[in-house]
Amino acid sequence: MKQAPQNATGTPAAAPLAHPYVGMWVTQDGHIRHELLPNGRYDEARGHRKSAYQGYYTITGHHIDYVDDTGFTAEGDFRRGVLYHAGMVLYREEPAP
Repeated sequence: MKQAPQNATGTPAAAPLAHPYVGMWVTQDGHIRHELLPNGRYDEARGHRKSAYQGYYTITGHHIDYVDDTGFTAEGDFRRGVLYHAGMVLYREEPAP
């Protein structure tokens, strides 16, 4: 089982603040909303269930690895501005101006 990345103090390591993949990713129908937070955590909503899954992520190049708070692992890849994750296709949701 993968562990969340940690820094020298044993606390979870933070993702870079300016990483281009940080932000909200959404399925075309809006049912899955996957937010990659700048602190290396993610929060996934499903339908009306906010925070259905939460955990840590690490990004290496265009690949993302997830470890949710129960220890479940998953992975995905960013290709041409689209996130392919666990059989889902998610698109970047730009923040409102």
